[in-house]
Amino acid sequence: MTRRVRPRAALVALAAVVITATALTGPAGAARGPAAPAAGHDATRRAIEAAVLAGVPGVAAEARDADGLWRTAAGVGELRTGKARGAADRFRVGSITSTFVATVLLQMAAEGKLSLDDTVERHLPGVVAGNGNDGRTVTVRQLLNHTSGLFDYLSEPSYYQKYVLGDGFLRHRYDALTPGDRLAVAFSHPPLFPAGARHAFSHTNDLLAALIVERIGGGSYEQEVRRRIIRPLGLGATSHPGASTVPPRPSGRGYSKLFFDTRPDRIDDVTAFDGSQVWGDGDIISSAGDLNRFYRALMRGTLLPPRQLAELKTTVVNPDLPISSYGLGIERLEMSCGTSLWYHDGGTVGSLTFAATTEDGSHQFTFNYNGDWEVSQLLPTLNAEFCEPTSG
Repeated sequence: MTRRVRPRAALVALAAVVITATALTGPAGAARGPAAPAAGHDATRRAIEAAVLAGVPGVAAEARDADGLWRTAAGVGELRTGKARGAADRFRVGSITSTFVATVLLQMAAEGKLSLDDTVERHLPGVVAGNGNDGRTVTVRQLLNHTSGLFDYLSEPSYYQKYVLGDGFLRHRYDALTPGDRLAVAFSHPPLFPAGARHAFSHTNDLLAALIVERIGGGSYEQEVRRRIIRPLGLGATSHPGASTVPPRPSGRGYSKLFFDTRPDRIDDVTAFDGSQVWGDGDIISSAGDLNRFYRALMRGTLLPPRQLAELKTTVVNPDLPISSYGLGIERLEMSCGTSLWYHDGGTVGSLTFAATTEDGSHQFTFNYNGDWEVSQLLPTLNAEFCEPTSG
């Protein structure tokens, strides 16, 4: 989830608008950067260029389908120099991290190391406590499908002001935070509802899930993700930031309107900040190509046995977004053209990402904005790739 303008909140706002099959067009010359041959992806390219026209600094995108690999980029990767955005750029993926964490936990379940119906208390004794929070009433499954009811630490107004907005972000961008620091914020509030009552996305869930990975694996969550997913799939552009404050190259800059309420035209370079602030629920760095390979392998059963893959795809109703339902670290989206997608969105300050795949794993599409404030083209871009008639 994005840390200033949440893609999921944007989807909720856009859900009232019919996702049409009309391609959004704009002058091709308005988008800067290399454009790959667009056979079969003309509508997608136009939607990406429309996002740049709408104010996104730059977009990197890649699609994989029966016709092969298609990459494109539009806009700039650096506003100061005008350097073009690159299709292979690496970026912070935000809450897409949760699909990686859920996959690791499901692998551990397949190995008999845990049950999805274990309580959080069993694996993290005493961690979920205070103000009515009780780890004995919340299961691992409820963390992964976001039905735990636990308060989202990122929704705490004082935390949001300190680490996401305006002068707060600029002063505290290099603060190192522990998972305990963020959980203390979450558990200073009572649960929003009894565990299992409904779905409501909370970064607290994904943070706890990463801690359970560590408790069961006996090492760092980063090591488990590398050993179980990154290395087997050869995801060379995927990493965790560790002590680094910027994504590795090739990468563009990240931009945010930190003062959107008082100075809406001001754009700040927010590329650098301490990755510990999103550890476990938003810290992974990747590329469009690597995310497509990950979701392709996931849907095709390369990473999970059939039983655990079925668990991953067992969804609960998302009352905030009628066209969507949430599985375990992944979401199902019903497009107006009848296509069903599995996807996750993600964001941090300065970055918005969508990664989507068809259920049979035959078609993936990932795109990233290096700005976090323009959301009007998110669904139209997905629609263009998965619902527009192809061009020869």
